Amino acid sequence: MSRKVSVSVPATSANLGPGYDALGLALEIRDFVTATFTDDNKVTVNIVGQGAGKLPTDETHLIAKTIIDACKAFGTEVTGLHVECKNAIPQGRGLGSSAAAIVAGLILASELTYARASEDELLQMANAIEGHPDNVAACLLGALTIAWLESDNKANSVSMNVHEDIFPVLGIPQTQLDTHKARGLIPENIAHVDAAFNAGRCALLVAAMIGNPDFLLEATQDKLHQPFRAVAYHESMELIGVLREAGIAACISGAGPTVIALTTSDQVAQASEIIAKSGFTSAPVAVADLGATTEVLDSGESNSALETNEN
Repeated sequence: MSRKVSVSVPATSANLGPGYDALGLALEIRDFVTATFTDDNKVTVNIVGQGAGKLPTDETHLIAKTIIDACKAFGTEVTGLHVECKNAIPQGRGLGSSAAAIVAGLILASELTYARASEDELLQMANAIEGHPDNVAACLLGALTIAWLESDNKANSVSMNVHEDIFPVLGIPQTQLDTHKARGLIPENIAHVDAAFNAGRCALLVAAMIGNPDFLLEATQDKLHQPFRAVAYHESMELIGVLREAGIAACISGAGPTVIALTTSDQVAQASEIIAKSGFTSAPVAVADLGATTEVLDSGESNSALETNEN
């Protein structure tokens, strides 16, 4: 029996208001994925939790496809593969479920083939698949990340610890939103004054996130993407308006429609109450200081080690 490899990958919230395609925050909502090569010439995926009964269970599943393609890039042809997914990250809600799947698949392929790809190599591969580095960087590195592309489309990122008095609270709706559709709502050109506005708020947001949370409300303002996407998630924007009127820094998480409130300790209860009254699911969540983590299981070993990590 081939050895098993398990990986834990966090949810992520990109943009955080003004940091479009640049800022990402890792959150302690994790998917746990185990993979092993098999001798039966089949590709199977078993899913428990989020996406069960909806996501594909064959080679078209994003994790399985990523493993197969990455293994080929590492010089190994996959003939048989079994993947076990224990999913906690909501699908299609702007919490980085696709980024988590891509990162998980790449790490699993790297370990199963003994390629042992570096963090930078994984980032480049993940960016090539996802198309933008904000979520995948945060998923890989953890904490608050700044990601950017060089002229040759090479992805770069840096991670930094978040101020200890920042406590994210999520407002998760029942509805989903396709990321590609959301990105298509943003115009190709914006006014110079709006670009300058976002540049200033983005810089201020980094300062607020790592040094002084007092600036969070002003720092999470945005004129680059949320106003144009509002038609796709008007209920989310209404909730953001209520939260911000209460002095709570709130914005769309990634492409939406989830709302993320960046609260301080004295605002958690108030934010949770406002979110719950709006009909959204309120979910206080810790910042994930660690990004993706990996464990290699011995041949024939049960998944007990994975269960221990999850608890």
